[in-house]
Amino acid sequence: MDDNKYYTLAEGCPFASNKAAVMMRNRQGGGLGLLQDTHLIETLAHFSRERIPERVVHAKAVGAHGEFEATRDCSDFTCAIFLNKAGKKTSVLLRVSTVGAESGSADTSRDVHGWSMKLYTEEGNLDWVFNNMPVFFLRDPIKAPSLNHSHKRHPQTHLPDASMFSFHVRSPESIHQLMILFSDRGTPKSPRYMNSYSGNTYKFTKADGSFKYTKIHLKPQQGIQNFTREEATKIAGENPNYMIQDMFEAIDRGDYPAWNVYVQLMSPEEAEKYEVNIFDVTKVWSHKDFPLQQIGCLTMNRNPQNYFADIEQAAFSPSTMVPGFAASADPVLQARLFAYPDAARYRLGVNYQQLPTNAAKAQVYCPFQRDGKMRFNHNYGGDPGYVGSSINPTQFYQDVKGSNPGALYLHTDHEKWAGEVAAYCSEITDADFVQPAAFWGVIGREPGHQDRLIDNVAFSVKLVKYPELRKAVYSLFGRVDKDLGLRLQERTEASIKAA
Repeated sequence: MDDNKYYTLAEGCPFASNKAAVMMRNRQGGGLGLLQDTHLIETLAHFSRERIPERVVHAKAVGAHGEFEATRDCSDFTCAIFLNKAGKKTSVLLRVSTVGAESGSADTSRDVHGWSMKLYTEEGNLDWVFNNMPVFFLRDPIKAPSLNHSHKRHPQTHLPDASMFSFHVRSPESIHQLMILFSDRGTPKSPRYMNSYSGNTYKFTKADGSFKYTKIHLKPQQGIQNFTREEATKIAGENPNYMIQDMFEAIDRGDYPAWNVYVQLMSPEEAEKYEVNIFDVTKVWSHKDFPLQQIGCLTMNRNPQNYFADIEQAAFSPSTMVPGFAASADPVLQARLFAYPDAARYRLGVNYQQLPTNAAKAQVYCPFQRDGKMRFNHNYGGDPGYVGSSINPTQFYQDVKGSNPGALYLHTDHEKWAGEVAAYCSEITDADFVQPAAFWGVIGREPGHQDRLIDNVAFSVKLVKYPELRKAVYSLFGRVDKDLGLRLQERTEASIKAA
């Protein structure tokens, strides 16, 4: 410990003891506390307020610091500065989370895993808010709250509820994600051994307004490793914090995990003609049609100094973007652009971007967003808080840097849509089962993988107490492959009879 460091109250006032309380005591050893005991009162009051609202989803997570290194000059498809030269490095904060369960849950439980990266670039922060699976359960954002409710505890019993399959039966576009979730990929051995995917379609843009649609992939240099259902369940009981411990100890001993970062690129013309809707997050793009191209490498090499300050207070949003990277017309992504920063404002306050873990390393000048709770900086002094001041005119990036303003706008010509406003609900077609069937074929090349998927689904469906709902689940999986549906039914019903 620093020899010059001494104990103080929160305002910096030195205090003689961290144990003593000021009391009026009697001879029998009892006593009454006094309001003048600032140390006691402040300690108790702060303790009652230590917790902040838990994330509704993605509550439990592994966190680490590291760096992204560009492995090529990507100026041919983006003006993003962090990608303009091979070897260029950018500091990164990573948070890998389970999705449905609470903060105190076991992190080896079968679940999707969120993958959030904050890249502290020269031109502000870029958040990549991904998952460890390439598709999602839905393509209509209005269903998102219902999806998450269906994976939470039953509102009456407060117990996990297998009848959540009712949601998926009525939203069969989720079958692709369900197939992956109940495969070996649903129980990864550690964040060190899992892939990550953007899922949503984004855009890499250039200063002249041209762009490419993109999906982003991260693949571990350590290879992919998964638990079986039995192994994951055993470890959940023995060490529910297994993943947090595994990642922390690997970094602590210098065994730094690393991932290669790839992109798929698609032109607007190709998007218009492609066989699937590129804005449908329940679908993937064929690697044969759009090969992976490496753009960088991610290495995590430093553990957090304090988990709450670095990881729990971290806030990620797909709306946090830099010049050269933009959102697409993906409906689920569009809803996420609002939902994520809104959740951060609720959890952390309106000035959450000023917390050290979220603060940009680049200069920030946004005088129209000021005041509010927990304003930590100088609040822009006396600069005008309104648009169009003639006394102190606002300077803009393109004026200072001589850049084309086209690089700074989040929309492009391809999104100049024309149409009428109408209520919309996507229809389910046979096309929704083509890619899940292809996935079923892919895992059929691995000995025993199809059987394990059936066992994993049956393990959950046998807990569904409504026979009609179980039949509907068999029918859903049967639309992927008739034999899959029949085998699932046989396995599940036999398990119920044997119980």
